[in-house]
Amino acid sequence: MPQEKPSGPKRVAQPQYPKDAMSYPPDRIRNFALVGHQSAGKTSLAEAMLACSGVITRMGTTEAGNTVSDYHATEKERQISVHASLLHCDWQGIKYNIIDTPGYLDFISEGLGALRVGDFAMVVVDAVSGPEIGTDQVWEYASQFQLPKLIVVNGIDKDNVDFDRVLAELRSHYGRKVFPMTLPIDPGPGCRRILDVMRSEEVDYATDGSGKFTETPAEGAWKDRVRKLHAELIELVAEADDSLMEEFFDQGDLTEDQLRSGVHAAIQAETFIPVFATSATTDVGVARLMDLISKYGSSPLDRKVVPAIDEEGHRGDIALSDSSPACYIWKTISEPHVGELSFCRLYSGSIHPNMELFNPFHGTTEKIGQIFTLQGHERQPTDEIGPGDIGVMAKLKDTHTGNTLTSLERKVRLPAVSYPKPNIHGTLIAVHKGDEDKLAAGLATLHEEDPTFLFGYNTETHELVVSGQGELHLEVIKSRLARRFNVEVEIVEPRVPFRETIQIPAEAKYRHKKQSGGAGQFAEVWLRIRPTEPGAGVDFGHSLTGNNVDRVFVPSVEKGVHAACEAGIHAGYPVTDVAVDFYDGKMHTVDSKDIAFQTAGKEAFTEAFKQARPILLEPILSIEVKVPEPCLGDVMSDLSSRRGHIHGIEGETKYRTIKAEVPQMEMYRYATTLRSLTGGIGLHSESFARYEPLPANLEPRVLKQPELVY
Repeated sequence: MPQEKPSGPKRVAQPQYPKDAMSYPPDRIRNFALVGHQSAGKTSLAEAMLACSGVITRMGTTEAGNTVSDYHATEKERQISVHASLLHCDWQGIKYNIIDTPGYLDFISEGLGALRVGDFAMVVVDAVSGPEIGTDQVWEYASQFQLPKLIVVNGIDKDNVDFDRVLAELRSHYGRKVFPMTLPIDPGPGCRRILDVMRSEEVDYATDGSGKFTETPAEGAWKDRVRKLHAELIELVAEADDSLMEEFFDQGDLTEDQLRSGVHAAIQAETFIPVFATSATTDVGVARLMDLISKYGSSPLDRKVVPAIDEEGHRGDIALSDSSPACYIWKTISEPHVGELSFCRLYSGSIHPNMELFNPFHGTTEKIGQIFTLQGHERQPTDEIGPGDIGVMAKLKDTHTGNTLTSLERKVRLPAVSYPKPNIHGTLIAVHKGDEDKLAAGLATLHEEDPTFLFGYNTETHELVVSGQGELHLEVIKSRLARRFNVEVEIVEPRVPFRETIQIPAEAKYRHKKQSGGAGQFAEVWLRIRPTEPGAGVDFGHSLTGNNVDRVFVPSVEKGVHAACEAGIHAGYPVTDVAVDFYDGKMHTVDSKDIAFQTAGKEAFTEAFKQARPILLEPILSIEVKVPEPCLGDVMSDLSSRRGHIHGIEGETKYRTIKAEVPQMEMYRYATTLRSLTGGIGLHSESFARYEPLPANLEPRVLKQPELVY
């Protein structure tokens, strides 16, 4: 007879350890990041896990703005995840620290922080779309952190679901080690039945909202498929353990106990990457996913020792068993009425309120105040964050994202996350005068919360430039400045930092003479200039002979020349790649002085520069563009229209990487154009390559730009 068992919100496991969220030993903790492409269903899956474990009685939706993790105003307004949210629940006596991350790569810093402190990555894939470019990106990041992975194919109740196609694509992307632990029996609208490969069972979920399901042995074609999948699973598991491999070769099979004992090691070694089929919105398959995490998922014990760096820069490992505390700050937020909250992962020891820890990044001590566990935005005070666990500390005075806190005796640093470079830039202008102080405080706070958001004053263009991971990223920054700091701003196209240089040698003589009733000014400077190698800057020297000019005035002439170079001559941009020779001149025993030779040097250089066929140099960016194969032609054509030079195309999967060089002046809002060309899928990265002469036909376009008013 089929067995009927509770699931969903009614299936509430009784913890074997105290319900205090920070009272679990390391072997009873599962820290993992929910990552994946945008709209894959990560937040819905997190919501379903909370419902299955009894934390919530009704699941919210992103559309209704009532999920536990998407609680910020920006997330409710845009109906997307913007921040990584920390959630927790108990399942079969195991504590899950779930970090729900944004899918949009504009907010990749949130996912990177979560992966940095997770013990495995739960990669969520849409059951219709399959693996997408964002999936590949987070997979690559998880691999960089050497994290085991499991895959959840979510949304098996959608129209046009083809699970076998998605599974084939996953294997094409990530190898034959990708293996289905559950499969949908009736995919599509109304899906309620899954096949559990490990247990050789068909699981039928109720559709009346009761959260119940029945289990029956697999029969017919599904029994045959389970038999074949079992053979594959045994081979994958045996690869991770030499003794099991020998047993497999000797006997041609593994016992059920051997198979189950080997699954955990196989997941750690990634000889086996489990795949699960779920419908988070209808709670189909979620309990089975959680069962496997409890039995076979990674715990802090799987990384008992992590690398660190001591004060002398040498490796100094941290062991989970150490009594001395060491924790990594992976995220910082500023909450109204609470102040700054620092999210931490303990790699050894425990922390308690009122204890003192050392921050080796700043050489300062921090006294720990209140500590919490978080359920979305709800804070629960606790007396301890134990080894292997994740929690939150309030109001640290000088500790930021990426910092380490240790005991006063230990003083080691855990490796910090390396964040991607920005790919979009804009000039920030305050709408209302007098908001400068509020703006400065807001920008500093937002950068502290999101290290991929950068800002700074460009001394060349005299602009406040902000940089981020995409247009959506900067739009969210703009709305957060208005909502949280009451500062309205506009983001406009930044000026391109051109340079000026010359093409031929030239020389000039300039006499500065001024009589104003009192002490006069006199200086005469003779200069030669010539072009130099790209990147050489301004090389000033002198070849004075005789006594026409006292050598004490050489620095004065150099100051004048550098003043002209900084101000620009041809179009108001800094001068570079010029060699200057101060070879002769004249002076007056009374009227010659520093200011006179500065003026004469500046004017002599200006005259010589104008005679040396001045040109503009433009910055060239090196870019990499990842796009779907069908969009390759359109993207390459667009790059060519931007005066880009394509150097190569890499990748053999359905996503290809274009490597190219493009002038910076052609790249404004490129991220937006790219997403338009690729249906929102394409992404790019960029970095400065070098300066090159601006084509002569484009120079008038730059020279006509209005002058900045200071």
